[in-house]
Amino acid sequence: MPTLKTIEGLVVGVADGDTITVLDQQKNTYKIRLQGIDAPEKNQAFGEKSKQSLHDLVHSKQVRIEYDKEDKYGRIVGKVTLEDIDICLQQLELGMAWHYKKYQNEQSVSDRALYSETELKSKSLKLGLWTEDMPMPPWEFRKK
Repeated sequence: MPTLKTIEGLVVGVADGDTITVLDQQKNTYKIRLQGIDAPEKNQAFGEKSKQSLHDLVHSKQVRIEYDKEDKYGRIVGKVTLEDIDICLQQLELGMAWHYKKYQNEQSVSDRALYSETELKSKSLKLGLWTEDMPMPPWEFRKK
């Protein structure tokens, strides 16, 4: 595993259910893509609800991001925590995102298992987007 870098800062923006903007002490801003999850697109069913859910969890709060990569859009892909709460996992628990299995090899083995179990639990409890009969994963929606 590569060495993890850390950013701590205030969440000043929520773009959608898996992307935030963080402002650090030095007034640098960072676009952060939440690791391990993929949330519905804004113009997709549950897109706005997923964004609102993430907003309610982190907006105007101090978070910590542990990361070791950037995506093709220049966003930092990392695990976002608020105190000791894994925000990426929270979005899964609330049924506001999918476990992004395409990139699960970038997660720790324990996170991978936990995220997968949490998605299945939310699905079985019909929480959030799982209230729909056949919710379309965002990676399929984006192909349209």
